[in-house]
Amino acid sequence: MLDNPDLIAACVVGDGEAETGPLATAWHGNKFLNPIGDGAVLPILHLNGFKIHNPTILSRISHGELESFFRGCGWEPRFVEGDDPKTMHQTMAAALDWAIREIKRIQANARTTGDDSRPTWPMIVLRSPKGWTGPKEVDGATIEGSFRAHQVPIDMSQPHHLQLLESWLRSYKPEELFTDEGKLRPELQALAPKGDRRMGANPHANGGKLLRELKRPDFRAYGIDVPSPGSVEAQDMLVLGSFVRDVIRDNADAKNFRVFGPDESKSNRLTPMFETTSRVWNADLAEGDEYLGHSGRVMDSMLSEHMCEGWLEGYLLTGRHGFFNSYEAFIRIVDSMFSQHAKWLKTCNELPWRQDIASLNYILSSNVWQQDHNGFTHQDPGFLDHVANKKADVVRMYLPPDANCLLSCFNHCIASRNYVNVLVTSKHPRPQWLTMEQAVKHCTQGIGIWQWASNDQGQEPDVVLACCGDTPTLETLATVTILRHHFPDLKVRVINVVDLMRLQSNTQHPHGLSDSQYDMLFTQDKPILFTFHGYPSLIHELTYRRKNKNLHVRGYIEEGTITTPFDMRVLNNLDRFHLTMDVIHLLPEKLGTRGAFLIQQLQDKLVEHKQYIAEHGQDLPEIRDWKWNNGNGNYDA
Repeated sequence: MLDNPDLIAACVVGDGEAETGPLATAWHGNKFLNPIGDGAVLPILHLNGFKIHNPTILSRISHGELESFFRGCGWEPRFVEGDDPKTMHQTMAAALDWAIREIKRIQANARTTGDDSRPTWPMIVLRSPKGWTGPKEVDGATIEGSFRAHQVPIDMSQPHHLQLLESWLRSYKPEELFTDEGKLRPELQALAPKGDRRMGANPHANGGKLLRELKRPDFRAYGIDVPSPGSVEAQDMLVLGSFVRDVIRDNADAKNFRVFGPDESKSNRLTPMFETTSRVWNADLAEGDEYLGHSGRVMDSMLSEHMCEGWLEGYLLTGRHGFFNSYEAFIRIVDSMFSQHAKWLKTCNELPWRQDIASLNYILSSNVWQQDHNGFTHQDPGFLDHVANKKADVVRMYLPPDANCLLSCFNHCIASRNYVNVLVTSKHPRPQWLTMEQAVKHCTQGIGIWQWASNDQGQEPDVVLACCGDTPTLETLATVTILRHHFPDLKVRVINVVDLMRLQSNTQHPHGLSDSQYDMLFTQDKPILFTFHGYPSLIHELTYRRKNKNLHVRGYIEEGTITTPFDMRVLNNLDRFHLTMDVIHLLPEKLGTRGAFLIQQLQDKLVEHKQYIAEHGQDLPEIRDWKWNNGNGNYDA
């Protein structure tokens, strides 16, 4: 109904489902509807009294309490109650007529007067028995009006049960519904909706029919100027925010693009978009509120991942565009909702009559490595594992290492169709590695050797250092500077991965590398030290079929607390000191005694690090001030 002013969505809510978090929260969705620019929702709460084995809460509170609850949520309920079908049909028809009249009256008033304040919207509470019109009793046990109606009360192997079944089915008077040839009577056929009024043919139910191309400015114009790798810093999400701002601006007339997030857009550094739009908010306003208004393109004023996910899915399914931004740890709240959408997409891809819709896009910032002030509860990269398990023709995962790569990936994602795209990003100031031209080439390929960080040109590397994610990339490059200083003869190849599914075989995923492509990059037998944003096991799962088994992965190992950014990496052995020691352990013959002495120095440095953060509450100056410096790090050229 968002941006669909002529649409009324009648939503039938079972009283069991009404107890779930998403639906319990959804009663507050009316605070985000604009009666001028949006359509309306007509909730129909079906109270039949029972779930699988228990009564439902809303059916076991008093009529007065139930009515007060919905009035308190901003609804005007009308009750339809009883068990006589003939009476109930007429009463329900009258209630529907009333509800539609109320909705049209509210909208007409708002659109005539310009008053877009929040009205009290109508709703219907339908109370009928569980298993209504079915067998009243089976073997002495009550069925109609009981939880037993949720089960299968009739046993087909028992003759007297078959008699019950026949009696039940005959109660619908099939002789009045069908001809002698078993066809539905013509006068009844004539009642069925035709053309686009059919449920499955309604364009809003096949949203691809309504989809219009999203206007996108040239993302390259928003890029960071990077004279040399690591020479400048920027906030990736802040850079993206300017691009999003102008996407909103360019599609303002079409009203087909919205941003969704649970109260985290500003925290995730998307603030520039508020230069051109506001947050949607149709509850009361108070002095000091920021970016709130009755209309806008940002749906982030409700602290509910469920609501954001539901809003966005509905928006996409009805032919529009958008994305969901969230803290990485808390996107896990909608795991099951993501799963259902991914399964739906998989099925739709097998149906030729289904039209393509815009992809479901997630941007996960405030990620696992950047939660130094929030702690262990905010440190969970597991959504990537969850997504990776879905069908390969549906899911895509991108971990851009800098702002220019993020712009390139995001532009690709919002233009795509019928995918679930997940981007994991940085919001804190970070070194920028690639020019815009380099970023486009790198992201288009999804994986590649960073030649400027490697020194194995023309020969086999001694070790391959691979990285995926902003923090792993930073620590890998810092590791390279230590290795170059202490072992200038060591041949190191640096590989950066943006498109995570490139690691999988092309026989398993459309984006996967062939075996020959993979071997060309990673070699067939040289040690690979892979630093990964998430749980190490995922990399092993994606690469288990590859020939080179000499793979060693560092990632998040469920160690976290409120600490400094670098200490988070130390706790998980993802820091430059541990990584350098890993390389030494992987190359005992090559590095020998030199390696042993450096290991001692690095262990001493880790002790110094712990002592320093305990005393000063921040990371060592050499960590805070580290620069790539053309591969020389903190050391003189």
